[in-house]
Amino acid sequence: MRKIKKILLLGDSISIGYREFVKAAFSGVAEVVYPKENGRFAANLLRKLYDFKTELSLSEDVSLVHWNAGLWDDLILPDGKHQTSIERYEEDIERICITLKILFPNATCVFATSTPVLEELYPERFEYYRRFNADTEAYNEEAKRVISRHGGGVDDLYAVMKAAPKDYHSDPTHFNTKWGTRLISEAVISNIEKALGIKAEKLDFDTLWNEKIKNEGI
Repeated sequence: MRKIKKILLLGDSISIGYREFVKAAFSGVAEVVYPKENGRFAANLLRKLYDFKTELSLSEDVSLVHWNAGLWDDLILPDGKHQTSIERYEEDIERICITLKILFPNATCVFATSTPVLEELYPERFEYYRRFNADTEAYNEEAKRVISRHGGGVDDLYAVMKAAPKDYHSDPTHFNTKWGTRLISEAVISNIEKALGIKAEKLDFDTLWNEKIKNEGI
């Protein structure tokens, strides 16, 4: 009997927006798992990697880790500085790459770039917090340089969502609209298909979206 592949999704609230759709797409083809907790910034994800492995009862049979971290890191706090300096971010991404290899030595690792924001809406939504796409692009480039040194793959979600209409956003940061969720979910599904050489099942997105809306009371 062919052993089913296991896919681990890790990341911030952007990944939380698409993960259930990715799981449904690979139902019967691969087992998709993810922790309940938001991974937040890179240092937090690094600290929690072993905890997540334990929480999900994972062994070395994970075939692919698809992960992201960056939007929390490039967030500008009330003191005018980023949550994480880009130098520290580079170090954290490097340590995550190393730790993933230790915890999941048989896994292909794919880093998803941080997605663009509607930076002009931050002053309306937040009194102090700010994000700028120029910062996100710089942090993405730094992460990609580290990933390349470790032989990992890149899922360029920034490029995918940069081309999306503004109304695909549900707020300045997220894409939790029907069409935004569909676009980013399909991009992740396609990347995983290529990385593992498998084919996802046809996703009944409309039904899943309606169930999500109903369950969340939106």
